[in-house]
Amino acid sequence: MKRVNNIYNKICDIDVIMDMYDKVIKTNTKNKKKIQNFENYYSCNIAKIKETLITKSYVPEKYNIFLVKEPKTRIIMSQEIEDKIVNHLVAKYFLIDVFDKTLQDRNCATRKEKGTHYALRLFKKDYNYFKNKYGKFYILKMDISKYFYNLDHKIIKQLIREKIKDKNALKIIDSIIDSTNEKYINETIAKLKENEKLRILNSNNKNKKELLQEIEKLPIYQNGKGVCIGNMVSQIVATFYLDKLDKYIENVLGIKAHVRYMDDFYCMHQNKSYLKRCLEKIKDYLKEFKLTLNSKTKIYSSTEGIEVLGFVFYNKGSKIYMKLTNKTKKKFKEKMKIKNLEYINNLNSKEEYLGVRNSYRGHLSYGNCYSLYNKYVLNIWF
Repeated sequence: MKRVNNIYNKICDIDVIMDMYDKVIKTNTKNKKKIQNFENYYSCNIAKIKETLITKSYVPEKYNIFLVKEPKTRIIMSQEIEDKIVNHLVAKYFLIDVFDKTLQDRNCATRKEKGTHYALRLFKKDYNYFKNKYGKFYILKMDISKYFYNLDHKIIKQLIREKIKDKNALKIIDSIIDSTNEKYINETIAKLKENEKLRILNSNNKNKKELLQEIEKLPIYQNGKGVCIGNMVSQIVATFYLDKLDKYIENVLGIKAHVRYMDDFYCMHQNKSYLKRCLEKIKDYLKEFKLTLNSKTKIYSSTEGIEVLGFVFYNKGSKIYMKLTNKTKKKFKEKMKIKNLEYINNLNSKEEYLGVRNSYRGHLSYGNCYSLYNKYVLNIWF
């Protein structure tokens, strides 16, 4: 593939900048106070973004770093509106436009017309095919250890330079990639971890030991490694970083029935011994990208259940079932109870409530979740 050039000016157009804010950032930013503050000086802020891009002087501002506990405890690095706009512009016009058309179809995360449900459909289709053809088969489930924290900056830049030639585009991409090298980030993470541990110790929670272990496991950034969890460039980088492995699995190892969702891989085959050999080859291949598999990696028999993106797949006789995992089910129940109460007590609008309900309805429709759907989604009267 010929390297692309002369793409930088795409993001300097004021209409493109405004469009990105209006259609993406404003819609998807939950912190409405940030939106209001930005819009109080809308014209000035848009003009400032354009100026920093035209003069090629853009440098990412400091991240707002905080802990979130759903769906699991992790560090999030949020940006101000101006940085979000630039980040999305770079992701869309440089990375997505260049990389997406070269990626494997079965690489499903953070891609238009793909996503979780697309991955589930592929997995279910493969599962059905193998069950009908072989009866018993095997699934290699692989999970990369601390994926976002271990993405190597030199390798990322090399992968990008294989496809992009524009020096100005490369400069701004590099500035975003290297932003995790700043000293304040690890200092802030260390303080957050310490404060959270003190909060847990002073609480009445019966699971203190487990919670403290969870906090202790939260990683810090090594110099020259890791992308921040929370911005679009990081998501796209994490999507294409292992594209060569996707192609290796399909074209060299010959495993056509495979699905990747970010750092989660699923490979199906009728021969367990062959999957074991493939696993060793994949481990060796990952060394080129300075990555390792974690302890969740395992070969499953089709006679046992396997967790895939919040669902458990299993079969009984001739039928295949998809149920929510216990963890996902618990969180779903808790969230729907809250949303139902908020709606009943007029704390959100009918439109907001229906949006949440329809979202869950779509997700539950992928599995055998009829009783859950009837009890927690349908059981509201208007």
